[in-house]
Amino acid sequence: MSKSDDYEAALERLQIQLVETQGWAIEKGLRVLVLFEGRDTAGKDGAIKRIVEYMAPRQTRVVALPKPTERETSQWYFQRYVPHLPAAGEIVFLNRSWYNRGGVEPVMGFCTPAQHEQFLHDAPRFERMLTNDGIILIKLWLDITKDEQAERMAARVADPLKHFKVSALDAEAQKRWAAYSDARDRMLAQTHTPHGPWTVIATDKKKKARLNIIRHILRRLDRPGLECERPDPEIVFPADASEGRLAK
Repeated sequence: MSKSDDYEAALERLQIQLVETQGWAIEKGLRVLVLFEGRDTAGKDGAIKRIVEYMAPRQTRVVALPKPTERETSQWYFQRYVPHLPAAGEIVFLNRSWYNRGGVEPVMGFCTPAQHEQFLHDAPRFERMLTNDGIILIKLWLDITKDEQAERMAARVADPLKHFKVSALDAEAQKRWAAYSDARDRMLAQTHTPHGPWTVIATDKKKKARLNIIRHILRRLDRPGLECERPDPEIVFPADASEGRLAK
């Protein structure tokens, strides 16, 4: 059996576990919110695609919000995300979230330093409100090395089928690599809490990362009778154990 066959077989087993776990979550009326954050090209879209492929369409939502409107920029910062929070039996995946203000916005100058500071102060409190009300919050940071990111960006530009994955900000990801690293490190340090912990995923090996993301989500939901391998600790690890392991 080839490595590709091994991956497909493992993915199918995990997708079956996801379907079974979602059935249990619907029955129990659980509200689940999964945040996907990370550097550009780290594999958020591909991971989400494999996760939701066979999940119940009426109880599964993937939310990827566009640039805020002029009206939205005048609102309380978290306000535009509140309507997308899960109801009973729903699992919502945010493909980028309120943590735009923890990384992209301060690095690119899309928010003021004061707004960035206010966000770092408010985010853990906002998330405590969510979890105190019973929402299961899973926060994932997908990490990638600079060289691997450069290769993936070049591949995107060369592939006409990936036209919509190419943006004007892509080049900035490489130019401002150090600034993004600094913003990420501070964000993780200030918003990694017992009620809203961050889990870091190393994604240079894309297929391994996808499998381990699913394993982590399954274990966080903790369905009774779940039989699932533990995520590889070299690929999936808590933010407070990330020193020296994140891409600088």
